Amino acid sequence: MRSENCLVLTPKSVLKDDMREDAAEERIDIDAFLDAGGDIDKQWYVIHTYSGYENKVKANLERRVESMGMEDKIFRVLVPTEEEIAFKDGKKCIVKKKVFPGYVLVEMVMSDDSWYVVRNTPGVTGFVGSGSKPIALEREEVKAILKQMGFDEGRPRVALNVGDAIRVISGPFANFDGEIEEVNIERGKVRVVISMFGRDTPIELDFEQVEKLS
Repeated sequence: MRSENCLVLTPKSVLKDDMREDAAEERIDIDAFLDAGGDIDKQWYVIHTYSGYENKVKANLERRVESMGMEDKIFRVLVPTEEEIAFKDGKKCIVKKKVFPGYVLVEMVMSDDSWYVVRNTPGVTGFVGSGSKPIALEREEVKAILKQMGFDEGRPRVALNVGDAIRVISGPFANFDGEIEEVNIERGKVRVVISMFGRDTPIELDFEQVEKLS
């Protein structure tokens, strides 16, 4: 499920995004993020939620932690998302897409009372685990999820892939349908094969000149 929010990229903001890869201050170091909090014996767990209620569950749980004084046992709550470059009405924009719809990550010290607070949060249907016992994620599993969220990467991925059916929406080939045979993220271009005069013709287009056909 995609967020309805779409951050439109202007040439200036696209340039800034391209430069992020070389800007250390723009990155979020995964190990530093995981090690925050010192020597507290906390781990990351996964909870099931009703699909589409992930953000509400996050907000509900954070309120419960504060109101019930559980800040010493329940710490950070994450809804895993990743950024994609998409195209809406011919404009390039960034949208957030949930990585694991129906799941939320919680960093906590597992105990009877912390389990109770999380488990009885509105929208939570249970912990991921074996039977009634929650199973903590391994550190490498958490790192893989954070990496997918872009914690150590400065560039969102592009929602265009080789083999996608597209329609050209601007330029001299507008309204032609075709298929992507190459995606060049560095240059912001795709090579597309369209049918012209009864033969396949490859053309190169900017990302914003095409839209994916559903």
